Amino acid sequence: MKTNPMKSFVAAVVFGISFSGPIAANTPEDQGFEIAARSDRSDLGFGNSRVELQMILRNAAGQESTRSLKISTLEKADESVGDKSLVLFDTPRDIEGTALLSHAKILDPDDQWLFLPALKRVKRIASSNKSGPFVGSEFAFEDFTAIELNKFDYRYAGTEACGALQCDVLERLPKYENSGYSKQISWIDQEVFQIRKVEFYDRRGDLLKVLELDDYRQYQNGVWRAHRLKMRNLQTNKETDLVYQDYSFNVDLGSKDFVKGRLSRLR
Repeated sequence: MKTNPMKSFVAAVVFGISFSGPIAANTPEDQGFEIAARSDRSDLGFGNSRVELQMILRNAAGQESTRSLKISTLEKADESVGDKSLVLFDTPRDIEGTALLSHAKILDPDDQWLFLPALKRVKRIASSNKSGPFVGSEFAFEDFTAIELNKFDYRYAGTEACGALQCDVLERLPKYENSGYSKQISWIDQEVFQIRKVEFYDRRGDLLKVLELDDYRQYQNGVWRAHRLKMRNLQTNKETDLVYQDYSFNVDLGSKDFVKGRLSRLR
């Protein structure tokens, strides 16, 4: 997620606690939370980041269109708040300058604003609309902010192979209002504690989308990042890939770079 479009994903030691050992919990709910917390907290300590990427949209007939964009992220202060992120499109020309600013919350509605250059205005995304598709992709607005640890209730569902790795399988239920999903199932590897796959179920309980994350790379600061995300919509047969270049960390980003008033001035 936490891409984070969505929380960008990954590594280190937190609060002096080691999360590398086995999880011991009394109930499937406790065990699920502890596994999710170990994964989420392995993502702490990166400070801020910037990355360029391509978004590849593929319709049901297999026809593709490509967009280039960049994502900047400011790490949350603690687990009571969420990360701040800024998505800015560079190409194609008809959406150049389109920007999405997200301030993730926990149980309160996330703050999200969309700048549309053609209309020359900033539009606030209502919480009731965050399940809608972002710029025609298979990623919803809420996919960019909704992976904060305390946004969900969890339940451990077992262990399965995921490629060459073994993964813990968790069911997570959104605690926040107006989610487009009734539940999500996530696969978290037991080696470096990264999310490898997520299934998204619609409000009726039917499987809607599957997100696969791969090409994980570890950076010098101990941080891991997935460099390819594939979101497949099983109900429409459409797909969206996000293909990332190398990340840059601690690039002199601050709160001033993530305010609504800057959206119309970005280039």
